[in-house]
Amino acid sequence: AMVISARRLAGLFAMSPAPDVRDLLEAHRFRVVLVAMVIASGGGAGPQGCVHLLTLSPFGSSGLSGRMRSSLPPLGPPVSRDRVITSFPKWYTPAACLQLREHFHGQVSAACQRGNTGTVGLKLSKVVVVGDLYVGKTSLIHRFCKNVFNRDYKATIGVDFEIERFEVAGIPFSLQIWDTAGQEKFKCIASAYYRGAQVIITAFDLTDVQTLAHTRQWLEDALRENEPGACFLFLVGTKKDLLSGAVMEQVEAEAVRLANEMQAEYWSVSAKTGENVKAFFSRVAALTFERAVLQDLEQRSNAWLQVGDGDLIRMESRLPDTQDNTRPSSLGCC
Repeated sequence: AMVISARRLAGLFAMSPAPDVRDLLEAHRFRVVLVAMVIASGGGAGPQGCVHLLTLSPFGSSGLSGRMRSSLPPLGPPVSRDRVITSFPKWYTPAACLQLREHFHGQVSAACQRGNTGTVGLKLSKVVVVGDLYVGKTSLIHRFCKNVFNRDYKATIGVDFEIERFEVAGIPFSLQIWDTAGQEKFKCIASAYYRGAQVIITAFDLTDVQTLAHTRQWLEDALRENEPGACFLFLVGTKKDLLSGAVMEQVEAEAVRLANEMQAEYWSVSAKTGENVKAFFSRVAALTFERAVLQDLEQRSNAWLQVGDGDLIRMESRLPDTQDNTRPSSLGCC
């Protein structure tokens, strides 16, 4: 890693094809002054790589330490109150949920209290929403991101996305929510954007059982583009305001059964009234954040290799010395 000037940094990002970097900088309006650049996942800032931003904390009166911290000054406007998550959000129903814990993982809570979450706060976690045409995918996203409901919204052409900023356990965290087209003719376009997802949300219309039956194929298509076990899966019934009583119970019972077969968590929401929408996305953000922190802690722990009878060495790579890299610094493990 190296400390580089803001001018050189801007040039590097301008050349970088990594979409998460461009989206992050756009979301934060380029309020980056001095950062370090670390290239991971394949060693390059290409389609298979990911560029992360981090600061190096001061260490005494000389130099910089390698302790990675995500307690950065806010980039852009403060997170709105309803995006602040201090406790672990609850599931919708225990009959179909990803995990029943009511608190963050102990290691995650400890890391957040110490501000030792690495670069998690500066990454975009990708959420992909799939499902049949007119089940309400766009309405769901717009209700959460813009707090609006438009009865006359037209079908999505291709793909679109929103970036939502959270504060989870005191740490900044962002979701990039991809809205994909439900029309068959756009499937080949949309499927290209399934890749690299941390969350797959399969939506269906509670008033149309055919859309529930189609969720299997939508999920299979999305999973085909991702590593097994890499994504959190959610099955979401929309238009909750249109059903009630025995009919609602019957539809939800079938949805819960299918969600368990998919190994997905089930939710029922209404974009029109807003019922359960914020709670659902808070749950998505918390689960994704928790996994990201645990993965970051594991990666940094694995960066130490044992040699011989027990000596530990730190494996790191250095970039060639340049005029912007006159005093290289190492990234220590914390």
